[in-house]
Amino acid sequence: MNKSGGRLYGIGVGPGDPELLTLKALRLLRAAPVVAYQSAVDRQSIARGIVAEYLTGNQIEVLYHLPRALEPEKAKSIYDQAVEPIAAHLAAGRDVVVLCEGDPFFYGSFMYLFTRLSDQYETEVVPGISSLMASPVALGVPFTYYTDILTVLPAPLPADVLITQLLATDAAAIMKLGRHFTKVRDILHQLGLASRARYIERATMAQQRILPLDEVNPDEVPYFSMIVVPTKNKL
Repeated sequence: MNKSGGRLYGIGVGPGDPELLTLKALRLLRAAPVVAYQSAVDRQSIARGIVAEYLTGNQIEVLYHLPRALEPEKAKSIYDQAVEPIAAHLAAGRDVVVLCEGDPFFYGSFMYLFTRLSDQYETEVVPGISSLMASPVALGVPFTYYTDILTVLPAPLPADVLITQLLATDAAAIMKLGRHFTKVRDILHQLGLASRARYIERATMAQQRILPLDEVNPDEVPYFSMIVVPTKNKL
C-alpha cells in the first residue's frame, strides 16, 4: 500500500523521570510540528508533564482521551473518534509525535492509535523505559537471575488466575493495582509471598512512594503502582 501524508511517531517517554527519555525520542519530539498526548478527562496529561521542558513552544498540541476499562465493543467507537484529530494532521502532511508513558507497546496507550493509523500512514515506534524496568531499580531489588522466569500480571485478572500464575513463576510484576490492591495483597499472603513483595507507586516521578505491603492504604493506591515479587534466588 502506498502511504502518503505525514509520518506518525509513537515515542515512549519513560516512567516519569524526564532524564530517562531516550536520545532518539528527544530528537523526534523537538523536530515534530505536532505533539499529541492523552489524559483522563479533567486531568493533566502525565506524558506531557514528563517532557514539558523539552517542548519548543511552537508546536501544535493535540489532547485526546482514551477511557480505560471499557467493554471492547464500546471502546472501539470511542477510540475511533479519539484518533480523528491526529489523522487530520497526518492527512494534511504534518508529522505527529504521540507521547506514551513508559513504552508504547507495553500496555501503552499508543497501541490503540497504531492499530487504527499505521496501515494508512508511515509509522515509527520508539521504545521507552517502562515501569517494569524502573520499579525494581528504584526499589533496589534484583528482579531475576540466570534462568529465572518473570511473569507480568495485570491486577484486574481474576484471583484464581493470579494464583495459578504466581505459583508457576520465579518472579512477578503485578501492575494496574488501583482498586484491586486488596485482592492482590491477600493472595500474596495466602501464597507466602508477601515477605518478598515490594510496593512502589509512581516510580521515578517526584511523587514516588515506596511502602511496606501491609502499610499501604487500599483506598489511595493509584493506577501507576506496582508490586514487585523478586526471585528468591541469589547468585
